Amino acid sequence: MSTFSIFLILIVIVAFLLVVVVMVQNPKGGGLSSSFGGGGTQQLGGVKKTSDFLDKSTWALATLLIALILLSNVAISGGGATTESKALDQDATTSQPLPTTTTPVETPANPAGNDTTN
Repeated sequence: MSTFSIFLILIVIVAFLLVVVVMVQNPKGGGLSSSFGGGGTQQLGGVKKTSDFLDKSTWALATLLIALILLSNVAISGGGATTESKALDQDATTSQPLPTTTTPVETPANPAGNDTTN
């Protein structure tokens, strides 16, 4: 399995998690945080509100997604493939032999030898 495939799998997983976290949030403030008693300032045991967790996880997943995309770009270009174009390389165009041209053999107008004039 190549490093690009690993990055691709990680990008898909992080993108899916980011979609889930964004869909759980409600822009009006009544999303998952209000379902777990987020109407007050604190929950049981003094834990931070769920909306703070969802906000921080959204930023963390978005940052991780951008970092993975940038690292996958490095994995693509660092894969041992050359990035130079052979069409623009002067040595590559002159080192190949040019195809030889052949002149076609002319055939007589009347190959059977019959005279068509009367």
